[in-house]
Amino acid sequence: MPKKPLLQFTGKSIYCAQANVHIDPWIPVDRAIITHAHSDHARWGSRHYLAHKDSEAILRLRLGAEISLQTVSYGEKFVMNGVTFSLHPAGHIIGSAQVRVEYKGEVWVASGDYKLEDDTFSAPFEPVKCNVFITESTFGLPVYKWKPQGEIFSEIDHWWAQNKREDKTSILMGYALGKMQRILKGIHLDGQQVYAHGAIYMLNERLRQAGYDLPELTLVTKDTDKKLFRGALVLAPPSVDGSTWIRKFNPYSLGYCSGWMALRGAKNRRAVDQGFVLSDHADWPDLNKAVKESEAEKVFVTHGYTSIFSRWLNENGIEAGEVSTMYGNEEEEDTSKTEGGSEEEREEKE
Repeated sequence: MPKKPLLQFTGKSIYCAQANVHIDPWIPVDRAIITHAHSDHARWGSRHYLAHKDSEAILRLRLGAEISLQTVSYGEKFVMNGVTFSLHPAGHIIGSAQVRVEYKGEVWVASGDYKLEDDTFSAPFEPVKCNVFITESTFGLPVYKWKPQGEIFSEIDHWWAQNKREDKTSILMGYALGKMQRILKGIHLDGQQVYAHGAIYMLNERLRQAGYDLPELTLVTKDTDKKLFRGALVLAPPSVDGSTWIRKFNPYSLGYCSGWMALRGAKNRRAVDQGFVLSDHADWPDLNKAVKESEAEKVFVTHGYTSIFSRWLNENGIEAGEVSTMYGNEEEEDTSKTEGGSEEEREEKE
């Protein structure tokens, strides 16, 4: 009888049978290891969770304050039924981790989502050598090649400054967890007041309360004097585009931060005034770099351009297989109470 692989793709998670633990399950399970706090990887209902300590504040916000949650530091080893696990920086968002799994000398690494560029807020990506590497491929096409983030932040600064000169509000859209913290750490605020939609404000405040170094935002409410928005920067999730919420800011310029903005069609579909190509995922060169630095003998390619990237790896001498998972292109964000009601945010996930 052939030996079962150390990690299996069961249709409900990445599963380690020897340890009886699931990585990023998309249905409730007994024990779950979570790579990061985005909603398609951290789902409600499991009995016990384990994650990096920097994910705790947001996991408790999203999954419930009373969840059973064990946290560990990067590189800290923990053993389950003879299987040794450890978490290593993925660079995707605060607390994001690759999961290293070792049993009887065999090592697998599940990447979760990752990027190689250091955003100065989340711990930067560290390559982990392994026999088998499970990688995402959200932007697994050669067309995706990111500019240095400093250039993008300069573009945002220039756009905001131009809008101020024209007495417009600058509404900058991007998803709340990861993207907005990166923007706040990267652009030049110079002590200026920044306003935020409830979904952005609530998450930012939770991270600030947990001790993370982020600027204080001002919540947009129905009672905020509209004159204050003129020339100001307002941070919002993509779901506000076309909503009644956005009308209060007229006249405004609408910007959107996303890796998808690299394609003109995506910008046109969004009907935004300015697209900024900023992604919290690895681009084509960095996906290849991560695979190479893992020194893996076998690669499994999950969500994104799985068939294209796995075929490319095989053509270049790296054994690779395509895996279907439920980590999708959308992320369901938290509900936030703004404008006197509850609004469910559903955002495009990069």
